[in-house]
Amino acid sequence: MAKQLRIQQFRSQIGQPEAQRRVLRSLGLTKMNQIRTVPDLPPLRGMVDKIRHLVRIIEEQD
Repeated sequence: MAKQLRIQQFRSQIGQPEAQRRVLRSLGLTKMNQIRTVPDLPPLRGMVDKIRHLVRIIEEQD
């Protein structure tokens, strides 16, 4: 099974540039404190890097 990333939006998209809003929407994040699980792929890592001030990656405990 491929590795997964759990991403939480912890800051609002209000006042952010439209490009950053589009990245949030494409990751499936539409509300504050929403958590999404996405595959750990380089393109998705790049998207998270563009909005790293709005989201946090939740680490899994093994």
